[in-house]
Amino acid sequence: MSEEQYGILVVEDDFRIADIHRAFIEQSEGFYVVGMARNGSEAKAIMAEQAASIQLILLDAYLPDVEGLELLWTIRRDYVHVDIVMVTAAREVETISEALRGGVFDYLIKPIEADRMTQMLTRFRREREALANRAEMSQEELDQVLARLQPGAPSRVKNQTLSQAHSQTRSQALPKGIDRLTLRRVIDALADAPDSLTAMQMARTMGASRSTARRYLEFLVAEQAVSAELGYGDVGRPERRYRLLETAHEWLDTL
Repeated sequence: MSEEQYGILVVEDDFRIADIHRAFIEQSEGFYVVGMARNGSEAKAIMAEQAASIQLILLDAYLPDVEGLELLWTIRRDYVHVDIVMVTAAREVETISEALRGGVFDYLIKPIEADRMTQMLTRFRREREALANRAEMSQEELDQVLARLQPGAPSRVKNQTLSQAHSQTRSQALPKGIDRLTLRRVIDALADAPDSLTAMQMARTMGASRSTARRYLEFLVAEQAVSAELGYGDVGRPERRYRLLETAHEWLDTL
């Protein structure tokens, strides 16, 4: 019997932070990312289509179209099977108190330490497994399930933020759809270019599709190896242009 896999929806408007969360989740045993939402509307749309595949939501309190706490109550009302973890910079006691009243599984304050995220995911998996296919529990068993701290919790990156931890572990595991050889080709192409490149220009250089080129370029932006800026093409439309940063070669050495 294969190990249970738990689907996670990441609701975060900062794509760099969202990508860090995604990479960390994909490296965590027993978890996978079902979807990424930049705002409340996208989160609701994903939930409407894929609610059965989602067991956990990482929710930011600050979203461009809705208050995170408002979305929390909506999800709690409509999807009772889903657990929610607030992942936010909000430190106000009022916000924390309302989130706790809303039944959040956990509350993580940015910047998040990698061992704290690991602890949360491990506890989530342990509780789900303990409650699965059980009709009754003794008080002792329940106390063990509800224990928030685990003796000897595994963590090789204690006291590091997720961003730092991801920086150290990215050489060990790259996200799905990203391979080292193609990354090197993209970086070399940017290094040889006299100016910044668009995704289409990169696609022609790579001999790949525009969507593939953009996926690699956006990954490098999230890794802070490439910068992105808006420029204007020949027809006056804004286009996203990519430029290699000085940190790229140091980053490349970690692969």
